[in-house]
Amino acid sequence: MKTFDAAAVRAALPWPGLIAALEEMFATGAEVPQRQSFTVANPKGEDGTLLLMPAWIGGDSIGVKVVTFFPGNTRLGLSTINAAYLLFDGADGRLKGVYEGDELTVRRTAAASAVAAKRLARADARHLLVVGTGQLSANMAAAHASVRSFSRIEIYGRNPDKAAAIVAALAQEGLKAEVCKDLAASAAAADVISCCTSATQPVVKGAWLKPGAHLDLVGGFKADMRECDDEAVKRASLFVDLRPGAVLAGDLAQPLAAGIIAESDIRADLKELVTGAHPGRTREDEITLFKSVGYALEDLAAARLIRQRG
Repeated sequence: MKTFDAAAVRAALPWPGLIAALEEMFATGAEVPQRQSFTVANPKGEDGTLLLMPAWIGGDSIGVKVVTFFPGNTRLGLSTINAAYLLFDGADGRLKGVYEGDELTVRRTAAASAVAAKRLARADARHLLVVGTGQLSANMAAAHASVRSFSRIEIYGRNPDKAAAIVAALAQEGLKAEVCKDLAASAAAADVISCCTSATQPVVKGAWLKPGAHLDLVGGFKADMRECDDEAVKRASLFVDLRPGAVLAGDLAQPLAAGIIAESDIRADLKELVTGAHPGRTREDEITLFKSVGYALEDLAAARLIRQRG
């Protein structure tokens, strides 16, 4: 049994290889039971969430990710998400690896958005705006930059110092970025907007989106979390990583409950995009929206890739 810390996980999951692994896994499939979510009462602060995400390929591998989400950690200067991933042999059940789950999660999340953007963002997209300065921010920028040639990358955060720190981290990876000073103006100009926040009120407004823009929403996974408003959802062609999970997240759940959209308005999921069952973007002026909440198949694909490389 091998253990992989965050640095080892990162090294084993380069963007091109990870994106290809996700595409292959979405095309071939795996057994993925519904994610289990539990509220954890926290007398010392905001309640937390415990998530269990299993997936397996019979005879090959069995994996499960255990995740905690404690939003109050932001005020304490601590990570809001903590996770571990366990990989077992699918033929005899032996434990094969333990992986630092935070790094695995942020990289597979960003890679899934890149898989979608390959098919939904315009081929000539040149301006990327990342909204959020948490664990996902730098990864979202790097993953999107691996599938499109951006000449301008902006990072927006409520705290400009945190945005500047992401810019500095990207510079170390060879990606030039800058701090976004005017969210509305930058969102109106951007070709791709990637939101990775824990917001409960819309951050990006649909009125800002220009024709041909691609909006990537990955931060909210609960019904009370929201990164875009109803106007964005109404204007866009809707795509998701997986329908059952995505419709429970606020960005879709709230407009669904209000009758603003119907589930039939979701054009395709990642499997349908990857296999070509849906062509993805069909017009240059089409506004596309990809809503991701995380899918255990993605974790398994990443863990299997680490095993192969390790």
